[in-house]
Amino acid sequence: MSLVDTIRNSVAPVHREGWPFVAGFAVLAIVIGWIWDPLFYIGVALTAWCAYFFRDPERVTPVDDDFVISPADGKISAIGPAVPPEELGLGIEPMTRVSVFMNVFSVHINRTPVRGRITRVAYRPGKFLNADLDKASRENERNGLVIDGPHGALGVVQVAGLVARRIVCWAGEGEALSVGDRFGLIRFGSRVDVYLTSEAAIRVSVGQTAIAGETVLAEFGGRAATPLSRSS
Repeated sequence: MSLVDTIRNSVAPVHREGWPFVAGFAVLAIVIGWIWDPLFYIGVALTAWCAYFFRDPERVTPVDDDFVISPADGKISAIGPAVPPEELGLGIEPMTRVSVFMNVFSVHINRTPVRGRITRVAYRPGKFLNADLDKASRENERNGLVIDGPHGALGVVQVAGLVARRIVCWAGEGEALSVGDRFGLIRFGSRVDVYLTSEAAIRVSVGQTAIAGETVLAEFGGRAATPLSRSS
């Protein structure tokens, strides 16, 4: 990521979902400042961090029906075969799963990886394990979307993490979305899994940093796929 991109992401507008939290921290800063002056500055720092967490930068999304774009900012934590969550209705055969882990400093707005129509939205309660763990995809609280895109159905799953306790999804069944559209967010650290058919050639590697709405995770019709691998 270039210096310009870093600055752009840091000073981006706050998403409307974040304003109640920012306001709450601001009020807290004033209240605790009355108790002891130094606490006010701690409250201001927390308010600034909250605004930073809910930032919503604009993104330039590649418009190509053969591309699958990252739905989240963060680190590619795992790539490999995995059976999709049963509530998605995508079958019991393994699909290619690409996991993007978001830490508390990542942009947490989630974006649609392909254009298409949402055929299913499925929420499932669960645990709050560290989202960087492989088993978090199976055991943690999650919300999944099935999108009928140009190359068939794929799954996108928002997975809650150790700190994240609230999954927000604005998209509904039957809704048509364009690639890169905002569809939700997770508070305050989590991951997003994308389930793809074997025809998709992976274009990222474990450990790589992804940018929601911009990084190409996979490509349909590609001649050479990146070898699949899992993080340790």
